[in-house]
Amino acid sequence: MQFYINSEHLVKEIEYPSRFHPTNVFRSAVVVFVTLLFFLLLFTPFGVYQPEHKMNYFFICGLHAFSPALLFFFYFSIVNYFRKGKDHFHNWNLLREYVHIGVFLVLSGLASFLLRDLIYNNPDNWSWRYLYEEIRNCLVAGIFFYFFLRVVSFYFQSQKGSPFVLQFQPLKIEENKKIIPAVVFINTQVKQDDFSLTLDDLLFVKADGNYIELTKSVDNKIETELKRISLTQFEAQISDYPHFFRCHRTYLVNMFRVEKVTGNSQGYLLSFADTNEKIPVSRKQIDNFDSCYQQLRQRYIA
Repeated sequence: MQFYINSEHLVKEIEYPSRFHPTNVFRSAVVVFVTLLFFLLLFTPFGVYQPEHKMNYFFICGLHAFSPALLFFFYFSIVNYFRKGKDHFHNWNLLREYVHIGVFLVLSGLASFLLRDLIYNNPDNWSWRYLYEEIRNCLVAGIFFYFFLRVVSFYFQSQKGSPFVLQFQPLKIEENKKIIPAVVFINTQVKQDDFSLTLDDLLFVKADGNYIELTKSVDNKIETELKRISLTQFEAQISDYPHFFRCHRTYLVNMFRVEKVTGNSQGYLLSFADTNEKIPVSRKQIDNFDSCYQQLRQRYIA
C-alpha cells in the first residue's frame, strides 16, 4: 500500500502512541538510554581529544546517554499530565509528535552543552560554537534514532501480531466523478424478498449462511438488515461497482466508507465511521486489497 506524507495526513488525528503513555514512558526512557549508550561505546564519538577528558570515557558515554533518557522521561511525563483525561485520539497527530520530538532534541542538546564543564577541560566550553554543535548533533543523531526506533518497534509489533496503524488515506470520491447510481435493485431466490439498496449508505456486508447482514450508515446512524441471499450471489449482482471488495470469506466492504486501516502480520482490520465494529482483511487478500485501493484512487480521486 502506498504511504502518503502530506499536510492533510500530518494534521489528521491519530491514536496517542503507546510509547508515550504514562505506563510506558519509563520503559521508553530505558530504551533511549540503552540504545544511546551502546551507540556511544561502539562508535566513540567523544574520543576525539583524550587529554581534555576529566573522567573515564565509559562514564562520559553514560552521562551523554543518561541526560536525554532522563529528559525524555520528564518531558513526556509533563505531556501526559496535560493530556490527563483525554481519550487516545484526542488532539494528537504526526505533526504534533514531530514538534514534541524536535523540542525534546533541542533540550537534549542544551543539556549536553551544560555538561561540558563537568566532562571536558576546555576554556571554550561556554562558547556559542559549542552550543550550536551540541544542539546540531542532537538534532541530527536524534532524528536518525527516532526513525530507527520507530522501524524496530514496527517490526517487533508486527512479529507479535500486535495491531499497528497504517497510514491509510480514506477514499473521498470527487463530485464530478460520481457515476455510482443512488439505488440498485437486488434479486433474491424468492421474488417477494427482492429489495432496493442505496449503495452510498452501505458500509459492509456479512455472510450468514444463505443470508447476508447489511450494515448501513443512514444520517450517521447505524442500521442493519438481514436479507435472504448468499454473499456470493449478492457480490455477483454488484460486480459493476469495483469499490465493493470481498476482503474475507464472510465479508464484503464498501472501500469508499473505510476510515482507517490497522493490521499485523496476519492481515488488516478495517474501521468505519459511526460504528466500533472492525472488519478483517484476510492475509491472502492483503495484496488484492492494496491493488483495489490504488486502482480506485487513480480512477476516482487522482
